[in-house]
Amino acid sequence: MNRYREPEREIPIIHTVDVLVCGGGPAGVGAAVVAGRQGVSTMVVESMDCLGGTATAGLMSAWGGRSSSQVMQEIFERTHQKWEILGDSGDERVGLSSIHHEAQKIVLDELMRETGVRILFCTIVCGAIVEQDRVRGVIVENKSGRGVILAKCVIDATGDGDVAAYAGVPYTKGRKEDGKMQPCTLMFNIGGVDYEKAVFPGSFETKVFTEKGELQSLAKTRLPFPAGHVLLYPNPVPQAASCNMTNDIDIDGTDAESITKGILDCRSQIEPIIEFLHEYVPGYEKCWLMSSASILGIRETRHFEGIETLAEDTILQAKLHDDWVVRRAYFNFDVHNITGSGLDKTGVQHEWKQPDDYSIPYGCLLPKKIEGLLLSGRNISGSHLAHSNFRIMSVCIALGEAAGAAAALAVKNSQVLKEVDVCAIQKIVGDNCS
Repeated sequence: MNRYREPEREIPIIHTVDVLVCGGGPAGVGAAVVAGRQGVSTMVVESMDCLGGTATAGLMSAWGGRSSSQVMQEIFERTHQKWEILGDSGDERVGLSSIHHEAQKIVLDELMRETGVRILFCTIVCGAIVEQDRVRGVIVENKSGRGVILAKCVIDATGDGDVAAYAGVPYTKGRKEDGKMQPCTLMFNIGGVDYEKAVFPGSFETKVFTEKGELQSLAKTRLPFPAGHVLLYPNPVPQAASCNMTNDIDIDGTDAESITKGILDCRSQIEPIIEFLHEYVPGYEKCWLMSSASILGIRETRHFEGIETLAEDTILQAKLHDDWVVRRAYFNFDVHNITGSGLDKTGVQHEWKQPDDYSIPYGCLLPKKIEGLLLSGRNISGSHLAHSNFRIMSVCIALGEAAGAAAALAVKNSQVLKEVDVCAIQKIVGDNCS
């Protein structure tokens, strides 16, 4: 492979903060808000032009699942208050967790402004500064060029764990046996939906029978592979719906060329999907494309090695850890088909029978070998199957809150992260320590 040696150069230190949050998705939002409210100087670096990640730029339909997150409930309520001005369908099927994407962008901006958190948009992390096995900051790049942001604590909320990877934290990709990762999706919104007739199959296991046949079966034979399922959701905007029907397999969300392929493949499926909706799905006979997501929905990439690892047994046993930092986490084993459309044989959605919530211990946020860094969101230490559950946004934002609390405590008490009192984290994130 041909190489080019870049000339050595000095990189300016552009910011110095107490807590640096890398990634402004749900986990990053939770981390930044909590750290900011604890009174430590906080900055969030985000590659897009808005906060929210999958919830906004990714056009996700709703947050899904549940957790102990207080920031999430605040976001729901504040976003809903803006619906009357910015668009409200008034349909009872649209719940508080449904996402009005433009309204939520504004709410997240307001939250950061109120908590004193600085934002740096359109900026990617391209390196980690590690000294004596401790992360001291990151290298970023944006329109202004390359720069260094120094921090007493860095929270990796990038989803793919970019900071942790640059810092040398050990990881694997995908499922243990073969490294295969869940497929990706490009969400899109459609208008012109007749809510009087519209159906909203919300899981792969939801069957809708029409005069022309059952929708999931029709999709498998009528849509271009690897698309082939019907997932439609009510949208707060009048006569609109969110569509989760594009699909691509064998995409690596840590590889730029692979991401490009995923975007092109999924975008090429939008037109045939809308034609399918016109022909087969009640209420969508005159629907039209409103917008497609600005980011590809990547479900799974790196799994990092932490001091503790969350396994599927913790979820199935509804275990409450003494050293929990997230409680009341709940979702299903949402494993999309790794070889095609629909649900993987290891996944359970609509038929999920788990009755109880589970917790996540602090050690899952602490990477092995490296200090000064916290994992947050879908990149925490967990198994492939457990990850399919905790990757849901409602759990990720709670993980972010825990990371923000831990980072703030470490800064204020001049501690390393491994020494932070878990009981103190628990009190900050809203539950009394017994």
